[in-house]
Amino acid sequence: MRDNQPSMNAPNMHDALGAFRDPALVRPLSRTITALAGERTINLMEVCGTHTMSIGRYGFRSIMPVGLHLLSGPGCPVCVTANQDIDHAIALARVPGVIITTFGDMMRVPGSTSSLSAEKAAGRDIRIVYSPLDALEIAQASPAKQVFFLGVGFETTTPTVAAAILEAQARGITNFSVFCAHKLTPPALRVIASDPQTHVDGFILPGHVSTITGVDPFRFLVDEFSIPGVITGFEPVDILEGVAKLTQMVVEKRPDVINAYHRGVNAEGNAVARELVSQVFEPCDAAWRGLGVIPQSGLRIRPEFRGFDARLRFNVQVEPTVEPRGCRCGDVLRGRIAPAECPLFGRACTPETPVGPCMVSSEGSCAAHYRFRS
Repeated sequence: MRDNQPSMNAPNMHDALGAFRDPALVRPLSRTITALAGERTINLMEVCGTHTMSIGRYGFRSIMPVGLHLLSGPGCPVCVTANQDIDHAIALARVPGVIITTFGDMMRVPGSTSSLSAEKAAGRDIRIVYSPLDALEIAQASPAKQVFFLGVGFETTTPTVAAAILEAQARGITNFSVFCAHKLTPPALRVIASDPQTHVDGFILPGHVSTITGVDPFRFLVDEFSIPGVITGFEPVDILEGVAKLTQMVVEKRPDVINAYHRGVNAEGNAVARELVSQVFEPCDAAWRGLGVIPQSGLRIRPEFRGFDARLRFNVQVEPTVEPRGCRCGDVLRGRIAPAECPLFGRACTPETPVGPCMVSSEGSCAAHYRFRS
């Protein structure tokens, strides 16, 4: 199996990416995977929402050997946001004189009894933004209002939120704050790897997150669990090459963490972005939907920036958390069941009428399975 990437000596990026979709490269990789896997049972888990979408879009589950299973893990930041965090954001939205800003995917995620979309329909001032810096501009333009940004995401999105807080401080904007629900990827993988009810033989590691973290934060998978991991991109050749490398390491019992996404990820990641995050945030225990409270898996705003912490800005009453009845998003996020095994999937729970967050986000496992019937 080759270790080199397809040539990038193309006249433009469109042509370059075309090399990673070339059927002439896809077919032999598929044959390699089949030959390596044989009749073995092998479970590989992807932990990135973009990988979830790509695997569904390209129909990769349908071409895998019968014993090789591609599981979806906790790779969608919207999906893993705990119910109590959604309820807290809804409580903030009900405070008079408040503007809540958020990414679009968060609007329809059900809380215990409501959602941000329902609150907006009821007259709350809730706005969709594309960046925390958009929220900062809204705050500057609305000095009589308190503007909260709902910060959700993994290592990839956190640097921009840190930059927004530093910018707000530099510009003296005091009516801007962040409700921080950011998560760190490696601690969640440790929970999955140690879960006796979820058997994972290898991880398809997240390409976007790895641009920030680099490779080393995932080496514990080998050191502690003897589970291999491959960082891959998102095109067909990227994913199949990652699956092939993982399968080979599983079969040969030689686990390692490999970067197969050299055009996007370097071994050290982005030290500047990590320093920015470290300046504003510090690790803390965090609740994950389906995984419970994971030690040191979240981020909170450091005390020196507490004026920008929405959790401290208002002492709101948050309603008791109630999980959606019958929803098995938690088991889906752990890889214990496939989305179609949830009794609500495709019946009570569809993208038009989602019961759980895995059916809400475009990167959610259930939404991807429903859309592509994978």
